Amino acid sequence: MPFISSIQRQTDFNLFDSNTPIVIDNGASYFRIGWAGEPEPRVIFRNIVQRPRHKVTGETVTIVGDHDPALLKYFDCTRSGPRSAFDNNVVYQFETMEYILDFGFDRMGATTEIDHPVLITECVCNPVQSRSKMAELLFETYGVPSIAFGVDVAFSYKYNQQQGVCAKDGLALCPGFNTTHVIPFVDGEPVYEGCCRTNVGGFHVTNHLKQLLSLKYPYHLTRFTWEKVEDLKMEHCYIASNYASEARLFQKEPEQAEAKNRCWQLPWVPPPTDEPPSEEEIARKAAIKEKQGQRLREMAEAKRSSKINELENELHGLEFLLHQLEQVDESEVLSFLSETGYVNRQEIESARNKVMQSLRKAKGEPKNEQAEAEKDDLGTSEKYSLINIPDDMLTEEQLNEKKKQLSLKSMADGRQRLKQKRYEEELERERKQQLEEEKRLENPDLYLEQLHAKYKDLSERVDQQKRLKTNGGHSNANNLSGGIGRGERLNAAQRERMRLLTTAAFDRGKGEDTFGARDEDWQLYKLMSKDYGNDDDEEPDEDETELARISSRLQDLDPTFIPKLEAGTSQPAEVPRMRPLTKEDFQIVLGVERFRCPEILFNPNWIGVDQVGLDEMAGVSIRRLPYKDETLEQRLTSSILVTGGSSLFPGIVERLEAGIRMIRPCGSPIKIVRALDPVMDAWRGAATFASDSQFHMQTFNRQDYYEKGEDWLRRYQLRYTL
Repeated sequence: MPFISSIQRQTDFNLFDSNTPIVIDNGASYFRIGWAGEPEPRVIFRNIVQRPRHKVTGETVTIVGDHDPALLKYFDCTRSGPRSAFDNNVVYQFETMEYILDFGFDRMGATTEIDHPVLITECVCNPVQSRSKMAELLFETYGVPSIAFGVDVAFSYKYNQQQGVCAKDGLALCPGFNTTHVIPFVDGEPVYEGCCRTNVGGFHVTNHLKQLLSLKYPYHLTRFTWEKVEDLKMEHCYIASNYASEARLFQKEPEQAEAKNRCWQLPWVPPPTDEPPSEEEIARKAAIKEKQGQRLREMAEAKRSSKINELENELHGLEFLLHQLEQVDESEVLSFLSETGYVNRQEIESARNKVMQSLRKAKGEPKNEQAEAEKDDLGTSEKYSLINIPDDMLTEEQLNEKKKQLSLKSMADGRQRLKQKRYEEELERERKQQLEEEKRLENPDLYLEQLHAKYKDLSERVDQQKRLKTNGGHSNANNLSGGIGRGERLNAAQRERMRLLTTAAFDRGKGEDTFGARDEDWQLYKLMSKDYGNDDDEEPDEDETELARISSRLQDLDPTFIPKLEAGTSQPAEVPRMRPLTKEDFQIVLGVERFRCPEILFNPNWIGVDQVGLDEMAGVSIRRLPYKDETLEQRLTSSILVTGGSSLFPGIVERLEAGIRMIRPCGSPIKIVRALDPVMDAWRGAATFASDSQFHMQTFNRQDYYEKGEDWLRRYQLRYTL
């Protein structure tokens, strides 16, 4: 089975004797495997499995534990996320567990069946179904000769007892990854009748921190990966000795709170600053610009010279053609012109005139307006040559051509008149603007006051016209413009339209529907659209045009002027200005989150878990003991060991001591210590236990498992005192 991992494979597996046990700490967070009697495990990895497919080949690969994120760009991970074999702290997905064991034994160097005894850890009061499936998996799949099951918390307590950290009688508090356990120990053996469990652990702390950071910084969601948030939790979070006073400090003492804040700076590249260019840079750019301009001028001059040469050659050719045409007899003109591509002499002269005009324009010579006007008149007389000839002197084809010329001449004259009218209007507009500018310069304040008064007058007049147009001369109760409502009279155009509609409908109801059979019937549509249908498309009148001009003028002269909005419109919302991103925008500040997230270990109800906290679990465990002895209780509280990954939070010992002191009688001895290594002590304790010569008496083989059955396996318990 192909595995992808950066963990090196061991090469000394066959050097160990078959009686040397293999020790496995099967935690919900990490999987540790090694040889009995050694101080450290050989292989450590996260207890998760991922099986993505290669994007090119489609091959399914198995990624167990930690992996290189750079490799995931070659695999499709959308359909296969990380999976764990645990439900809370109980193994229930044995297919996933098989991948993990395969990978663990493979990295240990095993190539065939495992012929070594196996000591594997489990949770407190592990269900017999989970224990039975695990034994079946180890026996049937890997050929393990014998197995022993032990509780990880008990191994950690025994290891620290051997190191002199805790006594034989005491309590073991283990805030783990998914759950938190408390186990009492009497004479070095765990008393499972008094154990207590809460379904809150380090996983919930990390998940709570991830949610808080995602809500606080929603634009950096991709940065809050599970691994990164886990690192932030272990590096910056702590347990507050008094949560209420700590929260009050962050609320009312900003200076002290600022000292406790921690900042995580995300990658950020400052934007380029616009510094003014130096004189040398300005001179260099000016020289480059001048050089480019000179090059463009040379290219334009070369193009102009080439065009002038082409036009001169074409002009010489046309003049030579006209000179030859003068020497040709009248009878041979048509045959001569057919070879040149022209129809008559006038067409050649027109082409020559166009070439001469283009040549003068290319050379930059000024236009001779008088000559141009004479040529235009001459061209017009030639273009409309049939207009002044009487009809009786023309043939039928010439009469049709005369009609076309009359139509074209009338349209040309109309365009000329319109052009002249626009030119005169432009001159009048410039004259008025000049007069207004003179008035403004003479008395600016008076001119501005007159503009405001004129704007107000025109605005009221335009509003009145719109109300009359909409309501037919009547306004509604609020004197506002609106649509035609009940009880409002129509104007004349609307009444005429309604009359035509009702007449047409009345005529159709008398008998056979013959509307449209006559041409006169279609005049109804013209009458209906007249003075009504084009109301929405008509151009603005003079008052509206003048109002728009004055409004634009006031906006230029008076910065405080706000134009009046039309009815039915609203003031446009101001577009928010986007400020440039700074270094502070890429900083993740951890404030109250540092102690708020680990607080759920003492208040699980904050995340919806209706169970007791870590400090109250010690009292519950003592009350569950099958025998009541005040002296024993004092011995238990005077040797409390805190182990597990979540016990690494700073301040957890002080907080537990304060909490347990509140639930114990006054004067009770209370001593709480942290394990030497809360993470690794469980495996070290198991490795020390398995290295004892009497260990083989605590194991059971395949024959015992199949002969005695699950009932015997349910009663199976490891004795930790050999």
